[in-house]
Order: sequence, then structure tokens, then C-alpha cells
Amino acid sequence: MSRGIDFKQKEVININDGKILGFVIDVQADFEKGEIHSIIVAKTGKIFNSINSKNNVTIPWNSIKKIGEDVILVDV
Repeated sequence: MSRGIDFKQKEVININDGKILGFVIDVQADFEKGEIHSIIVAKTGKIFNSINSKNNVTIPWNSIKKIGEDVILVDV
């Protein structure tokens, strides 16, 4: 498993339609258990949005299908 910091600024693509959802700006994790629950994605063109922006999308960990060097593929 990758460390949470390794996810930041990776592009996120939906495998269902090939659309770019945006870039990872944060992760939600349970540090006591050492589990990542979801990633927070800033919609395309919004990489420098604040973490609390309404334009962000939260993607559950179980929707992540593949984590590559530059891209994360999700099924949403």
C-alpha cells in the first residue's frame, strides 16, 4: 500500500467513462488503525482549491481499482 502523501496531486480517472475527475488533494484515514477510508479529489482545473470546497469529490477506498505512478483509476 502507498503512503497517503504519495496520493497527492495524482490524477483520478473514472474507468466507467474515461473522464478525468481531478487531482487528489487529501486522504481521510484512521491513523489509529492505519487505514485509509477515502481520497478527496479536486475537480479538474481546481488543484489548488481549499480542502473544504464544494467542488471536491470524496471517493471511498473500495472504489479505487488501481493506483499507478501518475494516475489513480476509480469505479464511480
